[in-house]
Amino acid sequence: MNASTIAFALHESPVGELFLAADADALHIIEFPENRHQVTRLPEWVEGNNAVLREARRQLDDYFAGKRRNFDLPLSPRGTTFQRQVWMALRTIPYGQTWSYGDLARHIDKPAAVRAVGAANGRNPLPIVVPCHRVIGADGSLTGFGGGLPIKRFLLQLEGALPQGELGVG
Repeated sequence: MNASTIAFALHESPVGELFLAADADALHIIEFPENRHQVTRLPEWVEGNNAVLREARRQLDDYFAGKRRNFDLPLSPRGTTFQRQVWMALRTIPYGQTWSYGDLARHIDKPAAVRAVGAANGRNPLPIVVPCHRVIGADGSLTGFGGGLPIKRFLLQLEGALPQGELGVG
């Protein structure tokens, strides 16, 4: 496996089996079992492991165990300049807090781009690590999420941003 080879692996988590893909330099993809915008897998990708995937697994496990609030992983999401701007802004939403789509649009100095921000948020290829689950409707409602609303609810409850209820997906 050379440095530019994309390796992928499945990783068990409390929200189901996650699909992870990375090259030797950065994590490219995290996908939920049921993902609204699934990334196209390329034939040259290989099932395997590398240091980035091992570290992503460790940090995800720590997050789900309540031992990690921030991720320290090299990331390389593929998207438009605007999408990457939105995804960078998502990383500034503190653990345990939520923002509205309007808050996110204002944060990137594009207050009229609420719908475009929502669309970019929905295309985030690195959920959990780039916390798109922390974005909710202006009225406080849980709105669309690529992995499904039960997973969004679970993640927000895990972080203490929603009342606990019964912590479980489904």
